[in-house]
Amino acid sequence: MFNNKIIGGSLAIALAAIMWGFDGVVLTPRLFNLNVGFVVFILHILPFVLMNAFLWKEYKYITQFKTTDWIVFFSIALTGGALGTLAIVKALFLVNFQQLSIVVLLQKLQPIFAILLAGILLKEKITGKFLIWASVAIIAGYFMTFEFSKPTIGVDQNAIYAAIYAIIAAICFGSSTVFSKIVLNNYNFKTVTFYRYGFTSLIMLFYVLITKQLNQFQLATTSNWFFFFLIGLTTGSGAIFLYYFGLRKVKAILSVILELLFPLSAILFDYFINDSKLSAIQWISATLMIYAIVRINSSRRISLKNILQSLSLIK
Repeated sequence: MFNNKIIGGSLAIALAAIMWGFDGVVLTPRLFNLNVGFVVFILHILPFVLMNAFLWKEYKYITQFKTTDWIVFFSIALTGGALGTLAIVKALFLVNFQQLSIVVLLQKLQPIFAILLAGILLKEKITGKFLIWASVAIIAGYFMTFEFSKPTIGVDQNAIYAAIYAIIAAICFGSSTVFSKIVLNNYNFKTVTFYRYGFTSLIMLFYVLITKQLNQFQLATTSNWFFFFLIGLTTGSGAIFLYYFGLRKVKAILSVILELLFPLSAILFDYFINDSKLSAIQWISATLMIYAIVRINSSRRISLKNILQSLSLIK
């Protein structure tokens, strides 16, 4: 039986997933005229500044953080915040509003890399079942992107690079998921969101300074700033709040199923807003990939104690 806790958590994750689908297809691509690093920096610093107005009490945890907490929060910010967002935004920019939903779907390969990471770092067993379904998902991802054609650098250069960046994003977000599970066992969703954005803002500030992108402030248009604030308040921090809130209340497999509303909504938004249609082979491939990911997650087990032990932080 579903209780109010599960229903509330499920609705939160579902809404967050749909918001991400809308963002990936409709909002973030509208910032394509700016440098990717600058975009990622602003998309994190704006929400973090706003959070300080009503979540300033979260700073009290700084004095309570153990070495484990510092490392894990930094890892979440580096993988899911900085590197993952840099990669997915770059991928979205490269396709130039063409087949944006393909990029979003490829990014959903992240559970494969989360389990591979657990296998490599935590010495957890990689089963034959996982290898089979991971292979199905990756092969389906290829046909979803290129169909039956063999991609060539000259003709399909942007599509190839976009696919690579989307997979890099999947690797980063998959790693971030592993680390997020740790902190959500010790801190509430508000604290996790606050420090995720705070740490990511610091990382991206250094990145922007080192790469000398501060001149982007002069290039940003009124329209750009409108989308920055809109994303920051809704599909950015707002969706993360909802996701972390829901993640504490539902089981992992239910969360995975609900998160599939992310790519599914992206396909619908891409169709209705950008008039972008998937071919028959792309639909079949997308369905196979999503099914394989569900099967992978249905048997997913990652030990939090093993994660901490792999970092040599507990006895």
